[in-house]
Formats: sequence, C-alpha cells, structure tokens
Amino acid sequence: MLHSRWFKTAGAAAALTLATATAAYATPAPAPAPDLTAAAVTLRYDDSRAAGWEAAIAAGVANWNASVSNVQLVEAAPGTRAEIQIIATSGWPQATLGPVRPGGTARVELGSQAVTEGHDKTRIAAHELGHSLGLPDTKPGPCSQLMSGSTGGTTCKNATPNATERARVQSLYAGGFTFLVPADGRVLVDAP
Repeated sequence: MLHSRWFKTAGAAAALTLATATAAYATPAPAPAPDLTAAAVTLRYDDSRAAGWEAAIAAGVANWNASVSNVQLVEAAPGTRAEIQIIATSGWPQATLGPVRPGGTARVELGSQAVTEGHDKTRIAAHELGHSLGLPDTKPGPCSQLMSGSTGGTTCKNATPNATERARVQSLYAGGFTFLVPADGRVLVDAP
C-alpha cells in the first residue's frame, strides 16, 4: 500500500512538473485582430448649393465609391443632415481635410476659377472629395495622382484615385474605425 501511494504521489509530482515546464515555454495566444469586416462607413453629401456641378459631383462620387469599400458617399435626402457640404464658388477649389466622420462636418468648395483656367470639373470634384476622405495634396505630382490637383495640368482628366490613394482611404476607414483617427480640419486651397 505504501508503495502504491508513493507511485501516485511521484506520478502527480511529475505531471505537475511537466505542466509547469510546458506553461513556462508556451507562447501566449495572439490578441484577436480587429473586425475589419464591419459595414462600410456611409457619409452623406449635400450638393444643393453646387449648381452647375451636379454631373461632375456624381461622377467624382461614383469614382470614389467604385475605388474603395470601407467608405461610401451617398447623396443626402433633401432636408436631412449631411457630413459633407458641397458648394459652388467663384474662387479656387478648396476643402476641409478629413477624414470626416459620421456625424462630423466637412466643406467642399468647387471654385469656378479653376474651370476658367481649363481644369476638368470631374477631376476637381473627385480631388476635393479626396480631401474630405483624409487625403492631403501631393503637389507637385503627375496626372496619375488624383491628389496632385492642379499640378497635373489643364489637359489632365484623371478623376480616379490611384492605388496608393485608395489604400490610404481604405486604411483610414478600416473596420469603421474612423473615430480613432482625428480629422485634421485644415482647409486646403487648390490654387496652383
């Protein structure tokens, strides 16, 4: 009986030693990754004060919506609140640097002075919306960069963000976590 007790005690001690040794060398489980499958952030825009720019705005919005999946721009119903206010002005285009958040506020001014000098309306609209989504200017830059703005030249008609610009917006709105990224709030004027 004593012999049997000794084996039980020795066996328990060996099991405890093995468990302790294994635990000392075990790697902790990795932290769970954030849920990046959250629904896209929806931002509403109001272009009711942008007469003459409707087609350019619609095309610029369509380009962004086709280019990114983490954020979608939708026209606000009349009388409802919109995060992005779009207005037509006689000056140079300008916009608030985002990323604008749901419930936040950004202003886009589509200036006719740039059109008078020969710049493409759709490129202007898409570029200014890019500011609201958190992209700064990349001046000087080639036509292939939407955020190069006026430095792309008056013959530039590119109104689609390139891969780098798309990736940056995707990261700013990843998993709907835009609330973690403070909006810049500066107003960027796109004069040459």
